[in-house]
Amino acid sequence: MSGNRLRIAVIVTTYNRPDALAAVLEGFLAQADTHFELIVADDGSKPDTAEIVKQFQARATFPIHHIWQDDDGFRAAGIRNRALAATSAGYIIFTDGDCIPLTDFVSRHRLLSEQGCFLSGNRMLLSQQFTEQVLRSKIPIHLWGVWHWLKARIQGHINRLLPLLRLPDIAWLRKRSPQRWQGAKTCNLSAFREDLLRVNGLDESYIGWGQEDSDLVVRLIRAGLANKSARFAAPVFHLWHKENDRSHLEENQRRLQQVLNATHICAFKGVDQYC
Repeated sequence: MSGNRLRIAVIVTTYNRPDALAAVLEGFLAQADTHFELIVADDGSKPDTAEIVKQFQARATFPIHHIWQDDDGFRAAGIRNRALAATSAGYIIFTDGDCIPLTDFVSRHRLLSEQGCFLSGNRMLLSQQFTEQVLRSKIPIHLWGVWHWLKARIQGHINRLLPLLRLPDIAWLRKRSPQRWQGAKTCNLSAFREDLLRVNGLDESYIGWGQEDSDLVVRLIRAGLANKSARFAAPVFHLWHKENDRSHLEENQRRLQQVLNATHICAFKGVDQYC
């Protein structure tokens, strides 16, 4: 199937941050390519998040769905799996409810999509002060041009500008590290749904924050997929937030190391429980 005919689902993970989610959804309403559905994958937020989703459902020209699970700690893998099971779209873009896309985000993922590959993009980090200003004043940074961002960089509001550069889809350049799993994150990752199902989605065996996205990428590569870089094509602006609880990180790192030493491709506790 050619990239232009792909049915795309964007899965946006969120938890109790409706102001950030609203800023992200504004970015998706402004997409140049609106031929996609959007699924808000809600890891147990309070009702104010559902109200935000309803407001955007009324404004959007594309379908927006809200998938929710009980609040039982950090379970991003679980809600992503539920969202993955809830769509029949052929191509999935994962991102987060605190990552604002540029207006060509979907179109660039569509353009770069390729059988036998998954795409890994990057992010630019906003400062705490600037994040608060953007959310308080509802500044449409997804519409900003290069001069706005140059000024923001000079003022220390953003950590870097280089990802805003655009490079063409040159195979040797974008596939220089086809087996690199380090650095790929589900805040900016896309793949064909059939490939995600083949590895049984994300592994919910991980408890709390950390490493479940690396686990997915390791298994995608082991299943024969190449890591195709979406850097210098489809960055997102990551809103500042307090550091997540990392009390389970050491345990999750041990689990990931076990996966790196193993040979399986399917998640032990994955999307098949919802299909």
